[in-house]
Amino acid sequence: MRRRELIKALGSAAIALPFAARAQKPAVPVIGYLGAAAEAPNLPYTAEFLRGLEQMGFREGRNVTIDYRWAEGHFDRLPALAAELVRNQVAVIFANGGTPVVRAAMDATASIPIVFSIGDDPVRLGLVDSINRPSGNVTGATVNFTHLGAKRWELLHEMVPKVAVAAVLVDPNSPGSVLEEQQIEEAARASGGRALFASVRDGEGIGSAFATSANEHADALFVTAAPFLTQNREQIVALAARHAIPAIYFEREFVVIGGLMSYGAPLRDNYHQAGIYIGKLLKGAKPSDLPVVQGTKIELVINLKTAKTLGLAIPASLIVAADEVIE
Repeated sequence: MRRRELIKALGSAAIALPFAARAQKPAVPVIGYLGAAAEAPNLPYTAEFLRGLEQMGFREGRNVTIDYRWAEGHFDRLPALAAELVRNQVAVIFANGGTPVVRAAMDATASIPIVFSIGDDPVRLGLVDSINRPSGNVTGATVNFTHLGAKRWELLHEMVPKVAVAAVLVDPNSPGSVLEEQQIEEAARASGGRALFASVRDGEGIGSAFATSANEHADALFVTAAPFLTQNREQIVALAARHAIPAIYFEREFVVIGGLMSYGAPLRDNYHQAGIYIGKLLKGAKPSDLPVVQGTKIELVINLKTAKTLGLAIPASLIVAADEVIE
């Protein structure tokens, strides 16, 4: 080859190299987002999840894609939705909205990493072997709502001292409900009151539960910790207002939209932590190297406007103890 032809060939290769490098650039990773609820009620939590991802350097639409699948409260849809994510070859699955979601993801894959957000003990539920070193492809974040039933009853009784009968909304699909029901029943008996349990599976069931509580002359409402009840918080808070019944919830989001008071762990922190963990997995970490994060923060939130509407005088002790007072 002549010298001039050699220089020309080398120059062409140098120009072509950046294009070849770009062509070989790895595809943007895809996160499978498997949620038990509908999209709209989950927006505050999804925002925290995205914030955790961004903290690890991943932004949706820029260097990561999220494939959302919503069961919209229909737990029977979860296996098919999880299978879709596996067929789409997502890099990791975020399973949120309760134990059935995590189990659906685990049944669908034993190789794709799974990060969960739940409100119960993952070891007791059989999701992981150990908190510190979870085996297999599963890890995540948990806040234990189920051990707070007695304390919630105590706070409700402090807000409404003359509670004789309290209606208790329970989701039978939530594994932690059994433990919380036992705590509530014992606390009610100890205070001389009665807990009127109502299992609800859909919106119609929620309406029927309020009608029954009115017929039974319930003095207050107790909403147990369950993803289904979180998803339907707007309906529950609206019915509590319509029936003028004081209620205690397990999460701040109920109080923000007009609920009276809540006592529990901030579930949004779970979602934030899940975003961080998924960022670490996308950078090469293994699920077994990431201990299950156990939330320890508990917050009491009170809505002053709702209390005034209900004609309640909030005890000074509750105002002092509150982590947040919404006016």
